[in-house]
Amino acid sequence: MRRRAAIAPRDLLAASDVVARRLIGAILLVDGVGGRIVETEAYDREDPASHSFAGPTARNATMFGPPGHVYVYRSYGIHWCFNIVCREAGHGAGVLIRAIEPLEGLAVMARRRGIALDTPGSRRLLCAGPGRVGQALGVSREHDGMRVDQPPFSLRPARGDEAIVCGPRIGITRGIDRPWRFGLAGSPYLSRPFGPSSRTAATPAG
Repeated sequence: MRRRAAIAPRDLLAASDVVARRLIGAILLVDGVGGRIVETEAYDREDPASHSFAGPTARNATMFGPPGHVYVYRSYGIHWCFNIVCREAGHGAGVLIRAIEPLEGLAVMARRRGIALDTPGSRRLLCAGPGRVGQALGVSREHDGMRVDQPPFSLRPARGDEAIVCGPRIGITRGIDRPWRFGLAGSPYLSRPFGPSSRTAATPAG
């Protein structure tokens, strides 16, 4: 299956759970460093676990902007987390990138993460978890609001034949019943395995 050159903002107008599924297998690079997205989570304005649930603030303003922009926030005052805004401007939805299979710039990632690549399991630890993704890709608040289809970013579509599973999101206390965590089935690069309640994610229409 031929892969299109890039994902454009118009490709991200769908609901966050649809976009989160479609991003599995996509190739995300920041200044040439990155890899294949293997785990995502969806968040929406109507979702009590979402930053946008209570409405716009200075911190989450980007979530209410147009689709295809990068929303960056700091988690627990430590980690920068990378999200891609979806839906129409004013709605308040996005997709958290939870894990990436490292493909490009591994030495740069390892230096940023303080990991020796010759140690067992080191490649997985580069980008397994949203905080690790942000650190490995060199993401900071300075990237908040930038377009994901323009430098320093590159986002190329998935092949379209990926086997994808879904299940409950991680580390939240509200909206826990929504199966809005998506992952590449069998990937060793997930932040954590999917549990027994996970299932095959339906292919979105269109």
